[in-house]
Amino acid sequence: MELKYLYTVKKIIETGSYQKAARALNYAQSTITFQIKQLESELSVKIFEKNGSRMVLTQAGEELLPLIDNVIGASEELLCFKNSENDIRGTLKVALPETLVTYQMQPILRAFKEKAPDVKLVLQVMNCYAIYDQMINGNIDIAIHYDVGKYPKNIVTKPINTYPLVLVSSPTLDERIRDFVSPDQKKTICHIQNDPNALYLKILNQYLKEKNIILDTELELWSIEAIKQSVMSNLGVAFLPLFTVEAEIKQGLLSEVKTDITDNKITALYAYNKNKWQSPAINLFLQVLDNYCEIKN
Repeated sequence: MELKYLYTVKKIIETGSYQKAARALNYAQSTITFQIKQLESELSVKIFEKNGSRMVLTQAGEELLPLIDNVIGASEELLCFKNSENDIRGTLKVALPETLVTYQMQPILRAFKEKAPDVKLVLQVMNCYAIYDQMINGNIDIAIHYDVGKYPKNIVTKPINTYPLVLVSSPTLDERIRDFVSPDQKKTICHIQNDPNALYLKILNQYLKEKNIILDTELELWSIEAIKQSVMSNLGVAFLPLFTVEAEIKQGLLSEVKTDITDNKITALYAYNKNKWQSPAINLFLQVLDNYCEIKN
């Protein structure tokens, strides 16, 4: 059995297809097919099956995944055996949402790179629910996201901080349209958002549903900075973590809109798999995160 076959399995899980895995690994698709067939023959099990347009693990594949992770972890541990804290190498995969990487995690990333300049730090920016799935599937080393649900027992989590949420508009928005407290309204205002599945947008949408407040249109922009600029231009309102717009509110470029939302806070956490080998890079990143949490809390 060749170790590269196990890495191929992980890449197929990550990408969802043989074709995408081949492209990511710079292989021909026939090579990927051969490797999986060879591995299935050696283990006498079927590892993947097709589900719609994606390749997913069979039940046997699910049972094999922890063993595959252990073998890959052991090989990486051997490669790092001679490394000291001042000579940390390898690759570290961290997944996190745009709001956190842009406005909260920069000091952590800078501190980590200063301590481990030779580590290839791969940041995957995605939706919190997708990050949760990536951690469950073992495709990332560390997950940083807002709390979207309980993990299995093998995943260790620790809170980072709790952040208030705020609805903002341009200071020039008409006062009547700024009323998000009175029920049963249909507003000629656009809701500007970056990700319809974002946890904080689900909070707002639930509030609007309970109040029977209907907004005229929606504008989807996959950038927090673009959203802020659009709100400042009076194109609509946006519901965001306060830390993303705090500076603009203080400068008078944005204005907070009053609501009756009671559940207006979200908690960020980090997570890692305690059953996987913790490389020096993972341990260092977790240390930096812990120091940050101690300062913040």
